Amino acid sequence: MVENNGVISNFIWRFAERCGAQLVTFVVSIILARLLMPEDYGTIALVTVFTTIMQVFVDSGLGTALIQKKDADDLDFSSVFYFNFVVCIILYVLMFFSAPLIAIFYNMPELTPVVRVISLTIVISGVKGVQQSYVSRNMLFKRFFYATLGGTIFSAFLGIAMAYAGFGVWAIVAQQLSNTAIDTLILWITVKWRPKLIFSWSRLKGLLSFGWKLLCSALLDTVYNNLRSLLIGKVYSSADLAYYNEGDKFPKLIVTNINTSIDSVLLPAMSKEQDNKDKVKNMTRRSIMVSCYIMAPLMIGLACCANNVVILVLTEKWLPCVFFLQIFCIAYMFYPIHTANLNAIKAMGRSDLFLKMEIWKKAMGMVLLLSTMLISVKAMAYSLLFSTVVSMIINSWPNKQLLNYSFLEQMKDILPSIFLAVGMGVLVYFIGKLNIQTSFQLMVQVIIGGLFYILGSAVMRLEPFIYLFGIITSTIQKRRKA
Repeated sequence: MVENNGVISNFIWRFAERCGAQLVTFVVSIILARLLMPEDYGTIALVTVFTTIMQVFVDSGLGTALIQKKDADDLDFSSVFYFNFVVCIILYVLMFFSAPLIAIFYNMPELTPVVRVISLTIVISGVKGVQQSYVSRNMLFKRFFYATLGGTIFSAFLGIAMAYAGFGVWAIVAQQLSNTAIDTLILWITVKWRPKLIFSWSRLKGLLSFGWKLLCSALLDTVYNNLRSLLIGKVYSSADLAYYNEGDKFPKLIVTNINTSIDSVLLPAMSKEQDNKDKVKNMTRRSIMVSCYIMAPLMIGLACCANNVVILVLTEKWLPCVFFLQIFCIAYMFYPIHTANLNAIKAMGRSDLFLKMEIWKKAMGMVLLLSTMLISVKAMAYSLLFSTVVSMIINSWPNKQLLNYSFLEQMKDILPSIFLAVGMGVLVYFIGKLNIQTSFQLMVQVIIGGLFYILGSAVMRLEPFIYLFGIITSTIQKRRKA
């Protein structure tokens, strides 16, 4: 997201990796959703709440610390590797013996073996974590492409085969576990770095002094984000949780591709320029403008086509998830702003600010969550949307001092794209009111909406449109010359 061929090339590789993986995952989820019942997905969602929280400790904030540190060497990487691996073993043992308690909490005895098996992903991730940091630090994102796609494709075949064979929830367990295992195996084969028989407590303490604040921030964020699923599964039903999570899945499919690509490339790029505030500001601004330009029409368009998408892709038994899908679309539309601002803060070495902001945001979010959890699942979704908007303002606040890039400036940069996307959404919405075949109607919505947004961008001469158009044309010209 900066005028640098290396950064752009790595972004393309990371984006291609995410798109490929998510496309395969999306197709598999459609097949599994047709073969399995919402309750099966709800069961996995209950378990994932706990494994996701445990997964935060796998990194311990040390992965980001390795990327941010200017002179990280083999001693740093090896020390983090051994520390992480021991932590992962401890976490798995904890999950193994806690499995019966989790089953009792949800009054579902069948959860015990599911928890014990799927928690193995924690140990496997511990082996992979430092390799990922090495790839990110050295901008070798092509390696992610091969590893992620390999794991995703293998696990897709395994999950579908087991679902057809009638394994139910275990089909999803096998898919997730094999995905992580194959991904890790390929990454270890393709990345040359290996841990050496060296360890330094002093180096580890130095990294932890930066990383522990990020760990606490990530833990707060993960617990908070998964607390809704935990409460929905406890207070309501596993089917309600399945509809909520399935509504999250569609927009998350899109936002993960773009946001993860930006996040992976932007932090190491910013960290290298942390002593030059003007360059970091320019990267942050460019990232916010371009990513919002891409994200806004996708999220608003999906929200306006939600009913048709769910009927065609998941069948009518999943229609209750439409409301949640639309809520998540609006919330995710602003995620690139969160990502760019937070990466700037981390790159500048201000993990202390990062943690303070997380505490404020999650305290506010918890009040909203607890005040709505007994009303309805929909009320809990509305509270998520409100807290997302407030969090966006909080995340941008420090960069007014750090980079001289205020929230008002950021809004000024993205509002033209959002207004144009809203106009497109209105047009798409009214096309959806036409009395025509659902599949044909969706196709018309996508084509007309896309043309409206692109032509509107050209007429309004939006800055991110001109920037992207310049990158595309220059890339085509270079390939023709080659």
